[in-house]
Amino acid sequence: MKPGIYEGLSNEAYHAGPGVSKSQLDDIAVNPAIYLWRKHAPVDTDKTAALDMGSALHCMLLEPEQFDKRFIVAPSFNRRTSQGKADEAAFLNETRIRNMTVMDAEQGRKLQLMRESVLAHHAARFFLEAEGPCESSMYWSDPETEELCRIRPDKYLTGRPVIVDVKKVSDMARFARHIGEFRYHVQAAMYCEGFYHCFGTYPQFVFIAVSESIDCGRYPVRVYELHDDDMSAGSTLFRRDLSTFHACRLSNNWGGVEIIQRPVWAR
Repeated sequence: MKPGIYEGLSNEAYHAGPGVSKSQLDDIAVNPAIYLWRKHAPVDTDKTAALDMGSALHCMLLEPEQFDKRFIVAPSFNRRTSQGKADEAAFLNETRIRNMTVMDAEQGRKLQLMRESVLAHHAARFFLEAEGPCESSMYWSDPETEELCRIRPDKYLTGRPVIVDVKKVSDMARFARHIGEFRYHVQAAMYCEGFYHCFGTYPQFVFIAVSESIDCGRYPVRVYELHDDDMSAGSTLFRRDLSTFHACRLSNNWGGVEIIQRPVWAR
């Protein structure tokens, strides 16, 4: 894969292809052996088939024209009758053949309300409706390590240098904590670095955070930009983890043994 921007590359092809991603650097940060384990460990597809509301929300907000091709709301079936059971089995078999994800009525209703809540936020609506491609794949060669790096922004704007990232959160009050827990500051720093190598300028990086928990009858929506201190910390961690990946790849020594301690309350 040569450095550059690839439109239309499927999500499956992106994740299966070359280059190191932010999620892989998350594994490196835990232990380099986790990176190799995740690449080779088998996946229980029966456990990954359930609806991911985050994926459904991303599709509805960023690629609405694809939503009805990937997701479907199940009708009500009378499971107390043989005909109802047969109709449900036929419906599920059809959706399985068409590779569609099934939502129940409540999930579909909630998802529509979350979408409308996002569009009611002035800044969120502006970023979502502004001109720019969604789910593009960007590749660049890191100047320090010569490692091929890759990112897949939810959206970037063509009229101004902005990357937009949609996050579903369980509770908006926890989003600041999630930045550290899920290393969103590393994501922002790495994505801005990749954007720079593809376009020659550093972008603004904004999060559209959408809560799936009700607050006074509404699903809260906020638009955030990280503080400069957090962006700097994320950049430092990105460089550290990429250097670790580079050293492990060259030496083919990926570690594997981790230190664990009893919890503080047990000492």
